[in-house]
Amino acid sequence: MSTFDEFGLKRRVRRPAEINLINMIDMLFFLIVFFVLTSSFTSEIGVDINKPKAQSARTLPRQPLLVGITREGNIHVNESPVSPAALEGVLKHYVALDPERAVVIVADREAMMASTVAVLDACNLAGVKKVSVSTLRE
Repeated sequence: MSTFDEFGLKRRVRRPAEINLINMIDMLFFLIVFFVLTSSFTSEIGVDINKPKAQSARTLPRQPLLVGITREGNIHVNESPVSPAALEGVLKHYVALDPERAVVIVADREAMMASTVAVLDACNLAGVKKVSVSTLRE
């Protein structure tokens, strides 16, 4: 077999076509990592809290304002620490923005009752119309 065609031109040796799978696998891996890292995971509050259980627990239709109470009695409003003295002012600010916004108290089951009562009192003084306590469904 000659390496020249019928016109006297040199023939090229043709390689068989192939799909490079390694590059495609790398791209798929990077896409998966990208979507996992950028996806938003829903969490109630960024504080470590063990919620109590209740049989009548249900979900709320709108995004409420979350007030967290840790085991040590620290208060957080939407993951930001707030002092007990400033809580009423913060709640008044949120009520002024949206008077119908609900407040959900996410308290640790081992939190002191005095902290929860102080948060409920601040909600009452700030004029919050809907206050709930977050629990786990049994």
